[in-house]
Amino acid sequence: MAAAKIRKGDQVVVLSGKDKGRTGTVSKVMPKDGKVVVDGINVAARHRKPSQANPQGGIDRSPAPMAISKVAIAGKDGKPTRVRFETKKDGTKVRVAVKSGETIDG
Repeated sequence: MAAAKIRKGDQVVVLSGKDKGRTGTVSKVMPKDGKVVVDGINVAARHRKPSQANPQGGIDRSPAPMAISKVAIAGKDGKPTRVRFETKKDGTKVRVAVKSGETIDG
């Protein structure tokens, strides 16, 4: 399996859909499903009936998973960039932003 180009905690930009252009932080990655959950993006509203646990009822809003292909890592300037992998001299593999050439981690 290939290494993940988008990981939990990354700052990402949405490339398509109703939230196009918005940025957020990845809170969960689901590699088997090819989906990510981004805080404050793709928010789904569930209307809850009053119950014993929640006597008030109301609307629960929570971010829903979205396709990993719809997001790209945000560069230093806040614009989306692709990611490539490079091997450092000491043998460690790091992610590198294609546009700027800066390392994303490590």
